[in-house]
Amino acid sequence: QVQLVESGGGLVQPGGSLRLSCVASGFTFSSYAMRWYRQAPGKERELVAFISNTGGNTNYADSVKGRFTISRDNAENTVYLQMNSLKPEDTAVYYCRRGLTYWGQGTQVTVST
Repeated sequence: QVQLVESGGGLVQPGGSLRLSCVASGFTFSSYAMRWYRQAPGKERELVAFISNTGGNTNYADSVKGRFTISRDNAENTVYLQMNSLKPEDTAVYYCRRGLTYWGQGTQVTVST
């Protein structure tokens, strides 16, 4: 069955960096585009970044452009989200998603002093 397992979240100070990972299994990873979403307390889940199946096409929410980078390693069935210059408003649970159906369990990112 399809599984998506995120990791790499944690507590970081403003201006710091984190790299999130999402390891996929149960499907042919290289055939699917992948997305990262986030959900802050009291807010709706929002799309953060998209990457095509080959990695040749990426898109970002305006709020993270220039600070976050999505990438993938199809040999390792993993999609990454490199987050730099983190701000308190980046605090959220971050999820990876395949298509419209499959979500990971999420990883908490907290940006605070």
